[in-house]
This record gives sequence, structure tokens and C-alpha cells, in this order.
Amino acid sequence: MENPKKNTPLGPAGWIALAALVGFLAVTAWYAVYAWSALAGVAITPAGWFFLILGVLFTLALGGGLMWLVFYSSRHDYDQ
Repeated sequence: MENPKKNTPLGPAGWIALAALVGFLAVTAWYAVYAWSALAGVAITPAGWFFLILGVLFTLALGGGLMWLVFYSSRHDYDQ
């Protein structure tokens, strides 16, 4: 079924939500740079690097698996 409002522009609520999300992104980027520069003198052991990389890989695999489930269920008509 086709969406009847496919090419409609954003309304005021959409622009407010978009501005809020851009603001959250800016604050997050600022905090990431602040935290990264605050840790300049901290040394990470090889075990720390191992678990950091393991955590990143696990998070990416979990996100990819969940996205796969979303697309799989959508294509097999489980989303009703």
C-alpha cells in the first residue's frame, strides 16, 4: 500500500524535532571531544584494548543482527 503523504514537506513539529536531534548530536560530539582530550595521559593496557575492541565488535554485531531482523520480518509479512 502506497503512502498518500509521500512527498509532503516537514511541518513545524518535524522541524522542531529535527532541530532537537541536531542539538543532541552537537552536544554529543562536543562531549566526545572533551572526554577524549581529558584522557590524553591515560594508558590503556593490552587487555583494555582487547575488551574495547571486543565491545565494539559485539555492539556492531548486535545492531546488525537487529537490523537484519527488522528487514527479515518486514519482507516476510510478520509486521502487521
